[in-house]
Amino acid sequence: MNKDFNLFMSQLQETNQTLDFFCDFDKISANVAEVEISLNSLNYLIGKENLEKAVEELWLRDPSAFEVLGILIAVREGNKPIVDKNGNIVLLKSYFESKKKVVEFLKGTGLSEIFESRRIKNLVDYVFGIETGLDTNARKNRSGHIMENTVARLFRMNNIRFRQEVYSSEFPEISSALGTDQKRFDFYIKTADKKYLIEVNFYSGGGSKLNEVARAYTELAPKVNSVKGFEFVWITDGIGWKSARNKLEEAYNTIPSVYNLTSIESFIKLLK
Repeated sequence: MNKDFNLFMSQLQETNQTLDFFCDFDKISANVAEVEISLNSLNYLIGKENLEKAVEELWLRDPSAFEVLGILIAVREGNKPIVDKNGNIVLLKSYFESKKKVVEFLKGTGLSEIFESRRIKNLVDYVFGIETGLDTNARKNRSGHIMENTVARLFRMNNIRFRQEVYSSEFPEISSALGTDQKRFDFYIKTADKKYLIEVNFYSGGGSKLNEVARAYTELAPKVNSVKGFEFVWITDGIGWKSARNKLEEAYNTIPSVYNLTSIESFIKLLK
């Protein structure tokens, strides 16, 4: 295959985001369902003028309900260390171990004013909104998953048999070539002539990670390709690579098989 790096760069796509990229509502709904009973119990606190008394009443009935208070400030991790009012470092979950500490938590975070003023009407709906916001942190991973799904769809459309998430430990000769640096590959395709170990990613934004990825694959490809009957293939796309052009060019010129979503057509022809 005649390789043209400038052509490769000109073909990079701005985005691979589809409408389902933005929010994973199945995951959001599942996260809310896990704490829904406790949230409904905490709804008792909304609108109470004497919040301390309301906390005491609820504590007597269901002290476990307060264990989910962290999610009301968009924190899932109870072991998160914070500085208390005395300047001591404590774990967030320590505020949920007594009714006195619960009140301190509500007042310190500002939730007490939110509850008393009824600015929140229902904590289940409120947490659904929080979970939606937290889910945006997973978008970088989703971009990669979308790329994997796109490549898988192209393989299926062309009747190419493949496996996903294949570990190098399956192949003793590859494990030997990699040494202690074992690897999980996104795709594995076996043809009559060769076995292809494939990595797939998409970067719409820049960052130091791109240089690290290019460097890692530049080192990985020769090791895989040194094993008879195996070839490393890298399918990548996204205008984020423009910020790491030099490192990508080095990898492109070192790795024989590098494709984007446009040039992948030539790889599919090769497989067929």
